[in-house]
Amino acid sequence: MKIWRILLAVVGIGIGTYGISQLLTQVPRQTLVLVALWLIGALIIHDGLLSPAVVGVGAALRRYVPDRGRRYLQFGLIMAAMVTVIAVPMIYRARTQPPAKALLLQDFGINLTVLLAAIGGGTLIAYAIRVARDRSVPGRPPPNQAHE
Repeated sequence: MKIWRILLAVVGIGIGTYGISQLLTQVPRQTLVLVALWLIGALIIHDGLLSPAVVGVGAALRRYVPDRGRRYLQFGLIMAAMVTVIAVPMIYRARTQPPAKALLLQDFGINLTVLLAAIGGGTLIAYAIRVARDRSVPGRPPPNQAHE
């Protein structure tokens, strides 16, 4: 196990070094400044907004949602948040590029809605399967007494 960690660390450091060298040698200085500003903004948004929101939602879920259902709800919320974070810039920039860049010509609002519905549906199905399995096992204590 230790050798794999060392190997992965060496590969990661090598890839990171290569990426930084490419960034510094092939990207204009003005773009590097914009990338640095973007990274600082991303750090501020993550640490100042997203992390406290995740902690708050997690505390609320711990208080109001039973153990058995919480993991499924957390999974669904995390997946929905990741998809939304990716989709929002595309929704904002929709139809701002020429037709040659066809990616931004899609209707990302509808696509996001469909994807969020699929995530919600998949989460509900997974939870329903768990409930059905719990009910089918004889001698298993009720969910409010089981420690997971």
